[in-house]
Amino acid sequence: MSTERSIFQALAELENKNRAGAFCTIVRSQGSTPRGTGSKMLVYEDGSIIGTVGGGELENRVITEALEAIKQGSSRMVEYSMADPERGDPGVCGGQLEVYVEPVLPKPSMLVIGAGHVGKAVAHLAHWLGFWVIVSDDRAEFCSPETVPDADEYYPLQMGELPDKLKITPWTYIVLTTRGVDIDVLGLPALLNSNAGYIGVIGSRRRWMTTQKQLIEQGVPERIIDRVRSPIGLELNAETPEEIAVSIMAEIIMLRQGGDGSIMSGND
Repeated sequence: MSTERSIFQALAELENKNRAGAFCTIVRSQGSTPRGTGSKMLVYEDGSIIGTVGGGELENRVITEALEAIKQGSSRMVEYSMADPERGDPGVCGGQLEVYVEPVLPKPSMLVIGAGHVGKAVAHLAHWLGFWVIVSDDRAEFCSPETVPDADEYYPLQMGELPDKLKITPWTYIVLTTRGVDIDVLGLPALLNSNAGYIGVIGSRRRWMTTQKQLIEQGVPERIIDRVRSPIGLELNAETPEEIAVSIMAEIIMLRQGGDGSIMSGND
């Protein structure tokens, strides 16, 4: 199997598993360089690679650029001269090259914890909106393709076990539609230390105040408790599970896109 073929297969696997990476291609090579135009390398989130753009210090610098591109979610073109290490060049071959670094970002993930009526509705709507949907519930009978057909992954286990079982990233939006404070207090501390881009807990302000108080009494720092949004959703006077799901997803879309939730007809 050729290196290029294995890179393209790895790209497909990256998409199938909904993971992040960066695709690096030498788009211009002039003079003596370790690798020529068209050489490719795939960089994973942990810095591991498939393929090569030349090895050595050059490759280390491209990996660094790739990891930054993944973090920022933006492509970049980087240029290198391979002439004089004393002035900072990554080699002595004598040539120049340009590398195009393109992040391969996953779909945003929606982790729904609690697969009751509202949880199912959130999973259904998130799937329709293009999210990678993950459903978890400590009741196995509630957490299956038969009960929640719109999910991509299922984790029938305790909330606190989730960070050890799946990768939570800045592209992960966590929505707790659980059935009580006790469950939230037991499971939230593990999630608060994750890299999730959003953590929201359903319920009234009183319920969240009760949860906060118990978390603080357990010694959970307030600075990470403050990551949580609760109550969740935009104020739509929603009543049905489906309407509540629209409210929740509207808030998440607003935060992702930098909106302000104002009425469109009121805009100039």
